[in-house]
Amino acid sequence: MRLLEKSEYMKIGYAKDVQGRNWRIVYKMLEILPAFLAWGTLILLVALSFILPYFVAIFIIIFDIYWLAKTIYLSLHLRSTYKKIKENTKINWLEKIKEIPRASYTLSVSSWENIYHLVILPMYNESLEIVDATLQSVQKNNYPKDKMLVVLAVEEAGGDSAKAVAEKVREKYQNDFFKFLVVYHPKGIEGEIPGKGSNAAYAGRVSKKLCDDLNLNYKNVIVSALDVDTVLPEMFFARLAFLYLTSKNPERTSFQPVPFFLNNIWEAPSVARVVAFSSTFWHMIQQERPERQTTFSSHSMSMQTLVDVDFWQVNMVSEDSRIFWQCFLRYDGDYKIQPMFFPVYMDANVAKTFWRTMKNVYKQQRRWGFGVENVPYFLFGFIQNKKIPFKKKIHYSFVIMEGFHSWATNALIIFLFGWLPVLVGGASFDVSVLSYNLPRITRDIMNLTMLGIVTSAILSIRFLPPRPPQYGKYKFLLMFLQWILIPITLIFFGAIPGLEAQTRLAIGKYLGFWPTEKHRKNFSK
Repeated sequence: MRLLEKSEYMKIGYAKDVQGRNWRIVYKMLEILPAFLAWGTLILLVALSFILPYFVAIFIIIFDIYWLAKTIYLSLHLRSTYKKIKENTKINWLEKIKEIPRASYTLSVSSWENIYHLVILPMYNESLEIVDATLQSVQKNNYPKDKMLVVLAVEEAGGDSAKAVAEKVREKYQNDFFKFLVVYHPKGIEGEIPGKGSNAAYAGRVSKKLCDDLNLNYKNVIVSALDVDTVLPEMFFARLAFLYLTSKNPERTSFQPVPFFLNNIWEAPSVARVVAFSSTFWHMIQQERPERQTTFSSHSMSMQTLVDVDFWQVNMVSEDSRIFWQCFLRYDGDYKIQPMFFPVYMDANVAKTFWRTMKNVYKQQRRWGFGVENVPYFLFGFIQNKKIPFKKKIHYSFVIMEGFHSWATNALIIFLFGWLPVLVGGASFDVSVLSYNLPRITRDIMNLTMLGIVTSAILSIRFLPPRPPQYGKYKFLLMFLQWILIPITLIFFGAIPGLEAQTRLAIGKYLGFWPTEKHRKNFSK
């Protein structure tokens, strides 16, 4: 089979989009691969628990020890990132930019004042309160406002309520920036899946025309695509510009902040809080491991880069991570993530009722888990692109695949499968020393792992925004005790939605557009 050109595989969403029957089959097999590995692991452990219980018991013990070591290792990364974020948020980055010698610029630009920020805010039908809080945080940033362009990208499908919100914020902020645009993304465009990706791509092309009209060099424009509930620290754009000016080859770099899901954390139910903190901690850990990181949610990159890859894809769901792989393939592996070690504040998943919140938490985790759709994309791209170094292909293939496999299986192995050999291993295994000791060894290792959870609980208290007056001090105790729910959240809001996402990809039941419900009663940042 002839290898495909970049133009033929760069815009693939799913197997059905692949040209040529043989290559389409290959892509479909790659879509099946993550679910095959996850389900294969779980089914094999169940089968071997009947046939070879001794082997499974030893495997469980070794796996638990590995999990303990990994927990310690990741907790060290977590604390390192926390320290760096704490230090970075105390620095006046605008003053730091002014102190950079021109000779230190990695970008061909005469002055930092030539760097523009273009902010794209895709919205569906979020409330005025949420959109206004985000724009207010952009407006309060200390970067010169005459160097900032803001594009509010509104889904036409959001209806009259979305238009009303857009017009209110246009009236309020239109004179606060160099340019402020409200763009309406038409619904029903052929070949598009409605969602943030298609909306952002439409706004990106409008923004490109705006840059052309203003005669702005694409390389001097940093584009930040933000979720509409993203509240920014006042030094965010200065920090971003500093990194852009000093990073090696910034046009081949995405800049990734840390999402803190804390805007409405006080009003979130305990389960939703644990999931929100766990997500925050995971992204903090990833800052210390940029070789494993891809773009997520709110991220920034050069307008030149976006033009080169023709913006975000419009025919799949997880556009925020897909844009990294688009760039990676477009530049033959010469693309990287620059961790910002800087926070952005986003909403925890909160709906109007408890059970609706639980449902939405699950659906959000499933959607994030559906980022597994990028696995067949980059693996297929690796097959087609011979210019990407082989070592990079092996590295990314392993770390990304291992990450999704762990997501779908680890919690089930740790908290459920440890008892299987004891339950189904048979009479001979029941009377063995290993059968007697397996639950005890597993319990002891899990108890040691809980020490890491306790330290995470302590750290979570430090992250809390000011306590709203309607909540008593007892709420702090609940914030600590909530971490006993971690086994539940890891299984029911981690492994199961992750496994469902991989299964959906394998059988071709792809996820479509689902906007996360935004509900915020108390907010101060």
